[in-house]
Amino acid sequence: MTLVGKKFPNLEVNAIDKSGITTKLNILKKAQESNKKVVLFWYPKDFTFVCPTELHAFQNAMEEFDKRNTLVIGASCDTAEVHFAWLNTEKKNGGIEGVTYPLLADSNRNLASTLGILDITDEKYDEETKVFTVEGDNVTYRATYLIDEEGTIFHESVNHMPLGRNIDEFIRLIDAYTHVQEKGEVCPANWNSGKEAMNADRSGVAEYLSKHAN
Repeated sequence: MTLVGKKFPNLEVNAIDKSGITTKLNILKKAQESNKKVVLFWYPKDFTFVCPTELHAFQNAMEEFDKRNTLVIGASCDTAEVHFAWLNTEKKNGGIEGVTYPLLADSNRNLASTLGILDITDEKYDEETKVFTVEGDNVTYRATYLIDEEGTIFHESVNHMPLGRNIDEFIRLIDAYTHVQEKGEVCPANWNSGKEAMNADRSGVAEYLSKHAN
């Protein structure tokens, strides 16, 4: 079930950053109150393999997100304490030292469950033992949400565990959505900032295709 076009869930979640102070963070209200877009990316686990490469990649692109009035927030189901330990682990030891944006610590899985992004399969309830079991690690897939200044989700995507994300694509999508907001035009396939967009009507698409037939 897609959440695109809907408001982000109105939930508070623990969050921590390099300061070591745990706070409550509500993504919906953060977007609205700061009047900024948000890129919220979920990853499976701290102290793993693909995950730190993604967190550093988002950090390396912070200047680009800042230029676009966009907040970066990471998230997993680890605790705030585990996040803080990872934030204080050097890169050469697989850590994310140097990451400055906040990390959600959704250890009770309230938000991840609401979003439906947990790695859970084969749910079973044993009537005899009264035990409920699942297959899977009960951690999140690599889900990404782009949220506008009103708290509305305008993009969502989910990668399986082994597949790292391309941060440039999220920047492109933010540029495209901002163009739609500001110009009222729509963005065709493979659109990038500075390229021609088009009017969302028959004459608009006809004119665009006539110029870009190949």
